[in-house]
Amino acid sequence: MLRILTFRGIWVAMAKQLDYHTIREIFTRFHAAEPEPKGELEHVNAYTLVVAVALSAQATDAGVNRATRELFKVADTPQKMLDLGEDGLIEHIKTIGLYRNKAKNVMKLSRILVEEYDGIVPNSRAALQSLPGVGRKTANVVLNMWWHYPAQAVDTHIFRVGNRTGICPGKNVDAVERAIEDNVPVDFQQHAHHWLILHGRYHCKARKPMCPTCIIREFCQFEEKTI
Repeated sequence: MLRILTFRGIWVAMAKQLDYHTIREIFTRFHAAEPEPKGELEHVNAYTLVVAVALSAQATDAGVNRATRELFKVADTPQKMLDLGEDGLIEHIKTIGLYRNKAKNVMKLSRILVEEYDGIVPNSRAALQSLPGVGRKTANVVLNMWWHYPAQAVDTHIFRVGNRTGICPGKNVDAVERAIEDNVPVDFQQHAHHWLILHGRYHCKARKPMCPTCIIREFCQFEEKTI
């Protein structure tokens, strides 16, 4: 029997973990379809990536990109962000949800980077997570996208796809992250979370999964596949 989980209001059935050979075939297909998947948040350096990911919480990447295109033209370093000031930042990001709290965190993390790291974004997970507004997922995105470390940033899309399919089932995001690290072949680790995010965002959607055109349909354990 499948175990029913909930994550941010989304009900997901927790499938049985797929075997190694099936997972390898799934990622081989993901790779064939998109050899070099990329994150969709626009950035110009490690600092702007940290800011973009922090702003993306409970917001769409497209919405964040619209707000940050002009912002990063004037504030692409921690010091420039401090010079812009909180009110100036708010003017750029006020279309993003929770913008006031996010603006405060961006200003705080920018000050810490200037005062404690000489304006340079650290490349350790612990140091990144010590910054205001930066959780494990944000830290993993930055480690993966900027330093090409095979860190797995689990969001709602990965949680859903991982549990529906059996690729990386887990009762919470930490368990899903461990399942990716433990079960996805090493040669696919670098891009694993991007393949899973994109599959969840554009194919294995929460309400209306596009099962008829899914490239891994035959391996998926989701009992409610759409016809």
